[in-house]
Amino acid sequence: MLAVASLSLNAMAQEDPTEKYSVSTNSFWSNWFIQTNLNWSSYTVGTHGLFSAPFRKFPMGTDKDAACQHGFTAPSISIAVGKWFTPGLGLRTKANFGWIGKAFDSKEAMLLSVNEQVLFNLHNLLGGYDEDRVWNFIPYVGAGLAHVVKSAEGSNSKPGTYTFSAGLLNTFKISKKVALNLELGYTNYGKEIVGLGSEGGIMPKHRLNQLSVEVGATFNLGKGTWNKTPDVDAIKALSQGQIDALNAQLTDAQSENARLKDMLANQQKEAAQTTAMVAAGKTVTKVVAAPVSVFFNINKSKIASKKDLQNVNDLAKVAKENNSKIVVTGYADSRTGSAEYNQKLSEKRAQTVADELVKMGVDRNNIEIVAAGGVKTLSPISYNRRATVEIK
Repeated sequence: MLAVASLSLNAMAQEDPTEKYSVSTNSFWSNWFIQTNLNWSSYTVGTHGLFSAPFRKFPMGTDKDAACQHGFTAPSISIAVGKWFTPGLGLRTKANFGWIGKAFDSKEAMLLSVNEQVLFNLHNLLGGYDEDRVWNFIPYVGAGLAHVVKSAEGSNSKPGTYTFSAGLLNTFKISKKVALNLELGYTNYGKEIVGLGSEGGIMPKHRLNQLSVEVGATFNLGKGTWNKTPDVDAIKALSQGQIDALNAQLTDAQSENARLKDMLANQQKEAAQTTAMVAAGKTVTKVVAAPVSVFFNINKSKIASKKDLQNVNDLAKVAKENNSKIVVTGYADSRTGSAEYNQKLSEKRAQTVADELVKMGVDRNNIEIVAAGGVKTLSPISYNRRATVEIK
């Protein structure tokens, strides 16, 4: 049993990790099951024949001294009804009916026992509940009552003999309703099961031990699965993340509006100065300022406002007239994204503006693209989400 437990735990540790999460409690009528098993058991009295009993032939016949010294083997059947209260904890009531032949005396005998057992699904307790898991490893412990029924008078056992049981239950899922069982069990019976004092007892003051291997099936009744409990903290975090994203977009929009207002005010001032100079009879020469900035929204490589391209177009005309080289430098704000991500984003922004220059008639061979990555040279931080265009 210890060897099988070790192998089971090692195999369980090698399984793929399963996401752990809470499940909601099902109704009382959910997660019930019925189990039916066939088993072959080895019986020994005290420590006598503990290792030789599994290799003894069945039945032992009427030689009770041999049964005492070497133990004996016998078949039995078991039926269990149980319920899982959580994915990792359950209870079952298990009845075992074993024919022990004439091992103790000349009377045909049936060993009956009923045990109440606590089940621990270690896969669910340690690895997290997984509805699609095929194999479940379930140790159990329990206690109960046993009685020997004989074919004739003279039984030397007492009704209500107590028992202690423990074992390893392995279930292998076939469908949502059916699983195969492989169970290794141990049951220790009270002293009364083999005799009281010297009156008809085989081995007074020694207890009967039962080691069994069982194969059978589990049938799930009603709902056999568990529903995932909503993670309130995760929902709150998601909602807060959405709110933060909306706030960031609002801040970007406000920054863009402020920038456009400043640009409009400067254009109006320049227009007024030009009008005054023309009225005074002076010659006006307009010089396109460089560099020219084109702005983007957070995490975007699409130009936020096509109005920015007006100044770029003016600069492109000067470059074409003089066959000048143009340098387009892309930037990202360093507050969001990794350095690697910002490097790629700044390159995409520069490439977007370069494509617009080509549409304006600038030879692509005269355009140099530079990716500056994430920076924080301007304030507010949204102003760093830009690309600059200047004549080289």
